[in-house]
Amino acid sequence: MQAGFHFWNFTIPGAPQSLPSVLAQTARTAEEGGFTQFTVMDHWFQMESAAPASEPMLEAFTTLGFLAGQTSTIRLGPLVAGVTYRYPGLLAKIVTTLDVLSEGRAMLGIGAAWYDREHRGLGVPYPAISERFERLEEALQIALQMWSDDDGPYRGTHYSLDETLNSPRPIQLPHPPIMIGGKGEKKTLRLVAQYAQIVNLTTDDPAEVAHLLDVLRAHCERLGTDYDAIEKTVISGGTDPFGSEFLPRMEKLAALGITQVVVGRNPTDPDPVGQVSRLSELVLPRLAAL
Repeated sequence: MQAGFHFWNFTIPGAPQSLPSVLAQTARTAEEGGFTQFTVMDHWFQMESAAPASEPMLEAFTTLGFLAGQTSTIRLGPLVAGVTYRYPGLLAKIVTTLDVLSEGRAMLGIGAAWYDREHRGLGVPYPAISERFERLEEALQIALQMWSDDDGPYRGTHYSLDETLNSPRPIQLPHPPIMIGGKGEKKTLRLVAQYAQIVNLTTDDPAEVAHLLDVLRAHCERLGTDYDAIEKTVISGGTDPFGSEFLPRMEKLAALGITQVVVGRNPTDPDPVGQVSRLSELVLPRLAAL
């Protein structure tokens, strides 16, 4: 099993002046230590469920572009981009640019968005959840068209593009992988089956993961897509990666077909570089053996 590191909390000593060096060093340490993926949140305000909304939050793709210049092999992406935050044609262009400048290491993580306060706060429309999922599906279709040989128009219910010209093309072929995060059984997992190459389940409970993978398999069978071709990942919730429960849980998940666990930055630890170093030394070798 592989590991990704999720840098979701930017509250560190000396911020904001210290953020460039800490981010760069954390990403380089993760890459050197064996992590295969480095992600950041795509939010404008910190999540109120985790910390005050006023805590520091960097824009995702600017941060990822910076990190592309600090690393050389690790996969980079948002976990996950909200579909309401950017017009989909622009989003596909941004991910293409990241893929080119990182020499083929970009990933499009995308979801339906949920944080209404930041939308209202910055004046961004926040439609009902049913419409957000409709927009998410159209955004996926637009991205795939922009990454194809079809430069023609796209006509959807919510988006209309006269031409899907996208030059230069991404480095990765046929395109940067699409990752959809969540665990909604009717809509989210159906979109994974139809459009994505990676799923990130927002649970690490083995019983729940087993059920969700069964749901995903059923969607794939109904749509005629390849379940085995989808990379299956989870984000570690409240399970301490240094605790005694973590490896047994990961062993169960690996047996279910999970190939990557995403470990988040511990906000109570002021030294994310040290956290990554300890994970690389103590946890990643044992994960790799699963």
